[in-house]
Amino acid sequence: MVRLSVVLVASARTAARLEEALRSLMIPMMLTDGCLDCSTWVEPDWTVHYQEDWATEAHMRARVQSDSFTRLLSVIEASEEQPRVQFDFVTKTRGLDYVEEVRRPSESPVHPPRVARESNVTGE
Repeated sequence: MVRLSVVLVASARTAARLEEALRSLMIPMMLTDGCLDCSTWVEPDWTVHYQEDWATEAHMRARVQSDSFTRLLSVIEASEEQPRVQFDFVTKTRGLDYVEEVRRPSESPVHPPRVARESNVTGE
């Protein structure tokens, strides 16, 4: 999976406009092959977030080369300060099988070494 995360600095005056522009890009994006999820939201400080999750790097490469990505770049350029654009490449995802593996009793359990306590009792 590959995740695109975008953070735009906005103001009370521009945040709603940026979010609406991003939402208009989301509708066709959700119908694109390989798109797993797409979302946008505004934080109380007017920071606008946009996120896309893609099944594979090949899907993300196709996205970045598309005309719709050019439209996304136009929205990103409207950030009032330097935007943050980040691509996260997730190489492995596991579920409860991981919990089972980690919690399964091993054949040779490893116990922490015992620490001898000092006795306060004197032989007097």
